[in-house]
Amino acid sequence: MADAAVSATIKVALQAVVSLAADHVNLAREFPTELERLNKSAEMIRGFLAGADEVKHSHDPRLLGVQKWLEQLEEEVFKADNVLDELNYENLRRQVKYQDQPMKKKVLFCFSFFNKIGFRWRLGSMIRGVNANLERIHRDAERLRLPSKLQVEATTNRQTDATIVRRDVLGRDENESEIVEKLLTESESDRVSVISITGMGGLGKTTLAKAVFNTPQFDNDFDKKIWVCVAEEVDRIEKVFKMILESLTGGKVEGDNRQVIVQKIQDELKEKRYLLVLDDLWNNNQDGLLDDFFNTLAGLNAKKGSWCLVTSRLQEVETILSRHPQINFTRHELGRLCDDVCWSIVKNWANVGEEVPRGLEDIREQVLGRCDGLPLAAKLIGGLLYNKKTKEEWLSILKESLLKGGTEQIIKVSFDHLSPAPVKKCFAYCSIFDQDTELEQDLLVELWMAEGFLQPDSQNERMMEKIGCEYLRILLQTSLLEEVRDWRGTWYKMHDLVHDFAKSILNHNSSNQERYLAASERMLENMNENKSASLRTLFLEGGIADEKLSKFKYLHVLKLFGADVKELPTSIGKLIHLHLTFQVLGLELCQNLFANFIACKH
Repeated sequence: MADAAVSATIKVALQAVVSLAADHVNLAREFPTELERLNKSAEMIRGFLAGADEVKHSHDPRLLGVQKWLEQLEEEVFKADNVLDELNYENLRRQVKYQDQPMKKKVLFCFSFFNKIGFRWRLGSMIRGVNANLERIHRDAERLRLPSKLQVEATTNRQTDATIVRRDVLGRDENESEIVEKLLTESESDRVSVISITGMGGLGKTTLAKAVFNTPQFDNDFDKKIWVCVAEEVDRIEKVFKMILESLTGGKVEGDNRQVIVQKIQDELKEKRYLLVLDDLWNNNQDGLLDDFFNTLAGLNAKKGSWCLVTSRLQEVETILSRHPQINFTRHELGRLCDDVCWSIVKNWANVGEEVPRGLEDIREQVLGRCDGLPLAAKLIGGLLYNKKTKEEWLSILKESLLKGGTEQIIKVSFDHLSPAPVKKCFAYCSIFDQDTELEQDLLVELWMAEGFLQPDSQNERMMEKIGCEYLRILLQTSLLEEVRDWRGTWYKMHDLVHDFAKSILNHNSSNQERYLAASERMLENMNENKSASLRTLFLEGGIADEKLSKFKYLHVLKLFGADVKELPTSIGKLIHLHLTFQVLGLELCQNLFANFIACKH
């Protein structure tokens, strides 16, 4: 489950190392060879990361060696990040120290000259050390015979078919009737008629699409019915056309010649009214693939009145379809189920019938809170409670992790599809907040920025704040974060089951648990020096003594809150890696950013 997060964590940290090095003027100008070595090592390691993921998904005898290699790599990358971050701080400190001292320039010139020589020597020594460590990791990967893959597609094993059990369709009668009535309408437009069902995983989009697809009346009303489960990002639209042709003919299609495939589809659909279901559509129009697909679909010369029903988790898919000039678009809103329907699903799958065991009604609200209107969650919880007859058994089940079946897989599919890789880390990081915490956009972006998660690619040098907002949008459109609007404004939160998944991703190994922590001062008392030094984010309830705080020398983010918090400790000036700190005093939020710390400390 955490495999993708391990790679994402390392990729983000590795990119941060390369970016820090490239941004450092002295390094780029005076150590071009070392910078080239660093880039080369980073690129090769990224390739081996993809190969390591393949090994971890198999029963390969190298598995233990690969896991150890990943742990060592993660540790070395974080060390390198600390080294370069320290150099970046030192460079900025020197600029601040000398820029406003014109009267002392002559006196300081001599000292400055020799200091620069020392700084240059130290800089070169550190970057050579980083390179040596990364190259050693590279050699270890070669000894493990890890395959190197510089590009890997996010894929999933999830597939669906059109078969349905009617008793599984609960609470969607109105949705089903509305869509069926729409599909029976014969449009006179020459454009492709498309209706979309969009929403988070577990909402029942596929189940509703199956119910509609199997409407008995459609057997006479449509000449052809086609069910295609996309369920992955496609880089070539020919893959979807092949799946459509295979559904039409019932046989495997050989070859990838698009013209041949499309011609065969056209022969099958010519002058026929069809219903095409594209279930679990992921592609968000990268390189115009969706536009390309529907342009071709519009030219198949099918009979008027044909329809395409699309289900997707991506709001952006819906946006693209609504703007396409060849599409007559209809959006169908699919909301959460009411509590009564969810309760019926739970009872049905728990096999308790209408006579709910005595005492179980007392915890009805707890069960429904876990369901939160999602039919899949209700089904899975009910299945876990199957034939359990006592209140104690139900409570025991509710306390256990519910992410053992389909919900985990559905959330994991959304997680695996997150791109670029740093978005995975931003997602997992959100789990350090308590469940149901309402998160504010600016603060989230600042936290991600402080941790170095926001990495522009080579073609995109946008401001970090804009990149953070884009990452937030990606999490929203995949429903891994939910938008909340009230009189205060707009906030964001995680569904409980998504939060559980994100927490399991973040805590995949002990090192991550040591890097991001929400704690009280008492919890820190027994923390050893190594753990204190590795911590990157600390949300601390209650005050903290100066001598204790100074042990967390690699902190990037510090939040102090609680009744005992009156002022920032003076030792905060020693935390040179600190990028963001905020102190909550009642309703007042005091924030100090990295540049302010540099100025006030020197």
